[in-house]
Amino acid sequence: MSTQPRSADRTVVVTGASSGIGRATARGFAGRSWRVFGTSRRDRPDEHGVTMLRLDVRSQDSVASCVDEVLRRAGRIDVLVNNAGVMHSGIAEETTQAEARAVFDVNFFGTVRVTAAVLPGMRARGRGHIINVGSLAAWIGEPGEAYYPASKAALARYTEALRHEVRHRGVAVCSVEPGAFVTDVVDASSNTAATIADYDGLRERARETLNRSLRGGGDPRKVADLIVRIAGTRRPRARYGVGPEALLVPRLTTLLPQRLVEHLLRRGYRLDKG
Repeated sequence: MSTQPRSADRTVVVTGASSGIGRATARGFAGRSWRVFGTSRRDRPDEHGVTMLRLDVRSQDSVASCVDEVLRRAGRIDVLVNNAGVMHSGIAEETTQAEARAVFDVNFFGTVRVTAAVLPGMRARGRGHIINVGSLAAWIGEPGEAYYPASKAALARYTEALRHEVRHRGVAVCSVEPGAFVTDVVDASSNTAATIADYDGLRERARETLNRSLRGGGDPRKVADLIVRIAGTRRPRARYGVGPEALLVPRLTTLLPQRLVEHLLRRGYRLDKG
């Protein structure tokens, strides 16, 4: 039976490592003597034992170039953390199709592109971990940000299917679904379409609820610590919730009547005021 390599001999790639959960995760691995490559859409200096590389997950050429560079320097990738993502806030009808596609291009297809580039090496060695950072939003369609939870729900189903497909080759796949944590993933292009008067009031209440949740979010290091622990687990679970909401909401949505779940959500977002 093969044994796990020492941390000092293992290489991890963390996408979206310039801030928030990605930066905390990259530093967490570095603090445990892993060889760490973090990525960002823009050039960033190396820091805290993390080698930063440029990667735009929306570009197949950029993905191929980045993965090739890691393999040239390290020889292999033992763990891939797909963390790069954006959060788009906006009423569904007010969001343009271009904006919606842009959210999926990063949150879903970006993960698909990077995973497809890394998987061949993992399959050939018969070992590897792929950890996809999803979201609690995958469990419930939060008003005022329809395309973000839609992209994360798609990511959750993709992760589950991939987990079964590659398990026989020794590759472990799982998702980590944080609740509210301090992050910089809100897309600056949110809400660029013309507004519709019928959503006045509701739009502002939904946005304020989201902003309040993010302002009161937890420390990203809590998510990072979980990801690092998962990387050292031979057979990780399929899904990990992190944060109080991420542990509570899945249970509520599966155990409570749907009408009650909707009532609680509408009350939390103050959707029926006015």
